[in-house]
Amino acid sequence: MKITIICVGKIKEKFYTEAVNEYTKRLLRYTKVNICEVADERTFDMMSETEENLIKDKEGERIISKITQDMYVYALEIRGKQRDSVKFASEIDSLMVSGTSHICFIIGGSLGLSKNVLSRADSFLSFSEMTFPHQLMRVILAEQIYRCFRIINHEPYHK
Repeated sequence: MKITIICVGKIKEKFYTEAVNEYTKRLLRYTKVNICEVADERTFDMMSETEENLIKDKEGERIISKITQDMYVYALEIRGKQRDSVKFASEIDSLMVSGTSHICFIIGGSLGLSKNVLSRADSFLSFSEMTFPHQLMRVILAEQIYRCFRIINHEPYHK
């Protein structure tokens, strides 16, 4: 099993990087994890919808170029389906049992994901209706993937 996390932009704060690194290190006993960063576009205040869509499209092209045919793709999307940790682990386990060998998670930029990226996604995942900084979302996602593998392997986890 391989996990790829495609993210728009770089992490600026050291403590976020350290947290993501800790969870990816813990995940090594279960799976290989690759974090792929694509460049973000500069945004401005009071942009038109057309300008926002152009930025999302540019970022989306970069994301799409990193997705391979064999990937099952989760788009992190505020309007996606929320799952509890046990259901999420069950879903990941079912994918593995059915022969999926590569799962990809996509974290978009500050404006969200382009229509092209959303149309490529196999599933939409939401952690909350709240908005989180994209750098923090990497930490949350890495922790939840780690928690999934703990649950799948019948190991203790905090409820």
